[in-house]
Amino acid sequence: LSNKACILATSAAFASSSSVGLNTNANSYLFIITYTPHVDCGDYVIVVNADKVKLTGKKMTDKVYTRHTGYPGGQRFATPADYLAKKPTFLVEKAVKGMLPRTRLGAVLLKNLKVYAGAEHPHAAQNPKSIKLNEIK
Repeated sequence: LSNKACILATSAAFASSSSVGLNTNANSYLFIITYTPHVDCGDYVIVVNADKVKLTGKKMTDKVYTRHTGYPGGQRFATPADYLAKKPTFLVEKAVKGMLPRTRLGAVLLKNLKVYAGAEHPHAAQNPKSIKLNEIK
């Protein structure tokens, strides 16, 4: 990670045994609310244990993500359980993207999100500050 001029600290949020909504709400809060909502302050948010994230109710099997390949008849459907098996970081990334503004600033802020399936991440040299999700409220 490159150091930006106004970076304060890298935050590490732990996604294990928390629902996607709570995790995403906290991550978008770290991006926008704690700082100026119209400025990218350069802080990065690292989410680890994304493979242990949970969904409430029967959303793991009933919710459907739709995408299109661009070819005729190319509509594809997948459940969160499918994505959790193939790419565990997708659920957290998609949820955070949905809570960020749909502007150029939102695209820049999304690049500051680093999601990892396991407990290890390569950003130990930046001395990330650990934040428990239930303390952010």
